[in-house]
Amino acid sequence: MSSSLRLEKITADNVEAACRLHVRPDQDGLVKPVAWSLAQAYATPDIAWPRLILDGERPVGFVMAFFDVRFYPDDPDDTRLRSGLWRLNIAAGQQGRGYGRFAVEAVCEEIRRRGHTRATVSWVPGEHGPEQFYFKLGFRPTGETSGDQVVGELELGDA
Repeated sequence: MSSSLRLEKITADNVEAACRLHVRPDQDGLVKPVAWSLAQAYATPDIAWPRLILDGERPVGFVMAFFDVRFYPDDPDDTRLRSGLWRLNIAAGQQGRGYGRFAVEAVCEEIRRRGHTRATVSWVPGEHGPEQFYFKLGFRPTGETSGDQVVGELELGDA
């Protein structure tokens, strides 16, 4: 993994590069395309945090976090605000090089910076899904589901 990794805010200058990123074909049904994520970010700017993952000047992936979301807004007993990883798209030819780990760690650091001590993620279970990746990073299933996705959490320690 390169020491020149960074996250960059999506702007008019890099939005096309972000939209050109594609995961492997066997992962297409497991994660929405970057353009879909950017549309969601545009529609929910108060909770979405989309970023381009760069290695030097080369785009290698996309990550989008969410902050302060109630998972079950129609349930009056759900008062817990969650923050975590909404999307992670590492370009097909760039997977397995540490870019995903870097992005998840950067999102966790932003969650800590905002005063939270837990990161949430959800994933589609399946043969080509990211479950083992998230387990290696320390995420554990909560026993909840979000639609057809497993919900996992990672304790971050004190903010």
